[in-house]
Amino acid sequence: MFKFSDPIEVAAHCARAALGMMDRHGVPAHPNNFIIWYAFVADRDPELTKAINGVLRAGQKFSDDVCADLYERFFGTSQHEAELRAVGQRIENAVAQVLAYLSTANQGAAQYGEALVSFSGELNRDPAPNDLGDLIRGILDETKSMIEVNRQLEERLESSSGEIARLREDLDQLKREATTDALTGLANRKLFDVALREAALEGEEDRSFLCLLMIDIDFFKQFNDSHGHMLGDQVLKLVARTIQDSVKGKDTAARYGGEEFAVILPGTRLIEAIAVADTIRRNVASRKVLNRRTNQVLGQVTLSIGVAEYEFGESLGAFVHRADEALYMAKREGRNRVISQTELRGTQALDFEP
Repeated sequence: MFKFSDPIEVAAHCARAALGMMDRHGVPAHPNNFIIWYAFVADRDPELTKAINGVLRAGQKFSDDVCADLYERFFGTSQHEAELRAVGQRIENAVAQVLAYLSTANQGAAQYGEALVSFSGELNRDPAPNDLGDLIRGILDETKSMIEVNRQLEERLESSSGEIARLREDLDQLKREATTDALTGLANRKLFDVALREAALEGEEDRSFLCLLMIDIDFFKQFNDSHGHMLGDQVLKLVARTIQDSVKGKDTAARYGGEEFAVILPGTRLIEAIAVADTIRRNVASRKVLNRRTNQVLGQVTLSIGVAEYEFGESLGAFVHRADEALYMAKREGRNRVISQTELRGTQALDFEP
């Protein structure tokens, strides 16, 4: 969660600048929006800066959806997290109920044991026939009571076990949703960050190869503007399916943000990663986008892809940046191509049009 810890003078300057930028770009001055722009002006998060600059370069409006996405990605306490806590609390309550049932059953068993000891003592004293009948009836009554207690316990445990099983399924589903992009079904940015960190640690330990693909859909903004967001979403799904079909095993395919995707390739050499990237590029380029309502062919979707190989000891930021630079170079070189880090030597990063 974002924390306001700047000195008063700095905070005042950033607040004025943030409100000014929000006004210029038509952003409603809601508290969540203010947090986004304050952090942008204060240059707190390079990824946030990149995301906002990307929207600005693309000439997009900061709509409610765009602002909500930015807040959720960089500052939000996810609704999924609240739901996870709620399900976790329900599981705790169900377990506590089971423990209470078991405690009650233990008390009943203890009382039954005491009754049997008492009956045993009476039997050892050679009771009269009439008294013996009473003792036997007493034993039967206590046994019936114990059977009933056990029957109720079994029913309650069965009910509680079913509830816990359902809650565990809910919990697993929420965990999947919390790390999955809702539109494409790929890993979301949160899971990407975790997977990349784990892959780098494993690579350091095993001294194994690790590569990263950064993928961007060419001219996606123009396609959205021309054909609308619904068809734009279909393109995102098409690209996501093609990427997912091209990876395997420990590979992680993620929607990095907007029309940008990323693929983590553990145990993969640079030359192999380039081949994977080109397979993805060719497979997407071979598909035609069709308006199913009108059967009109809307054209070809192409990708620009940057490929980088992890260097032991480097920061993950540097690793991602190198893959990004290769992606930008692919854009500058004409799009619909794969560029690896080996082609970056001696080049200077320039801006590009999406």
